[in-house]
Amino acid sequence: MGNPFVHIELVSTDVKKAKSFYGKLFKWKLDDVDIGDMIYTVVKVGEGTGGGLMQNPMRDGHSMWIAYVKVGNVKKATSKAKALGAKVKKDVTEVEGVGRLSIISDPTGALLGLWEPRKKAKKKKS
Repeated sequence: MGNPFVHIELVSTDVKKAKSFYGKLFKWKLDDVDIGDMIYTVVKVGEGTGGGLMQNPMRDGHSMWIAYVKVGNVKKATSKAKALGAKVKKDVTEVEGVGRLSIISDPTGALLGLWEPRKKAKKKKS
């Protein structure tokens, strides 16, 4: 079966406070990474699906956790979700060197992230 959950992300209105809270609560390893025009915090949990923490990029956003599902083509999956009644909260966005994402709200109002990892370059045969 395809389309597994691959990432869980906290979009926060106060990143510093969230990092302090979750770092102390769970002892997660929190690593800041410079991704183009922003700092992204990678959340390493040991076992299980890892995640991240960032400033909420949605205009009407508040702090919330968003689960991401892996898709083959985020543009097509976003269009299909919209045709099925979803609202696009964050349209297809490139994450430099890593992949592409979008965030939708399903017909019941639940948020879900769609994630397309960057395709790895094929190695040339020698």
